[in-house]
Amino acid sequence: MELHIRAAAPDDAAAIVAVFNPIIETGLYTVFDAPFTVEFERTYIQNLPERAIFHVAVCQTDEKIVGFQSMEPFATYTQAFAHVGTLGTYVALSQRRQGIASRLFAATFAAAIEKGYEKIFTFVRADNPAALQTYLRHGFEVVGTAGKQTKIDGQYIDEIMIEKLL
Repeated sequence: MELHIRAAAPDDAAAIVAVFNPIIETGLYTVFDAPFTVEFERTYIQNLPERAIFHVAVCQTDEKIVGFQSMEPFATYTQAFAHVGTLGTYVALSQRRQGIASRLFAATFAAAIEKGYEKIFTFVRADNPAALQTYLRHGFEVVGTAGKQTKIDGQYIDEIMIEKLL
């Protein structure tokens, strides 16, 4: 698949939601438990912090967004975390295992270094081994487990804490 990776724009909101909401609705891959509206996503993109990174993967043959990755500062209440970002990666359910995440990671890592990040820290659901393996293949390391970190539909789910030094 020929891909183009570029920065997300507010006009991408509908296409991003079209990728994201089916993932959320499975209840299997993310801690998000309610679908997003196009307007919410558009507003989110418009109000991203200055150091945020939000990339979309666009299929060149039909210009359809097939995945996205967003990273924001880990915390803004102190400069002590200014070197750390937190990341989310999402690929359309029908487009997985085609190198989309790898292309997104490459673009995000480069942009993160440009913006002064030195480390990426994030969580992966413990019951999502495919996502964990994807992150590990891209240089992340497991640093711990947060037990009963999420509660979805009355069920506790541990989250694996991972990090990558850039």
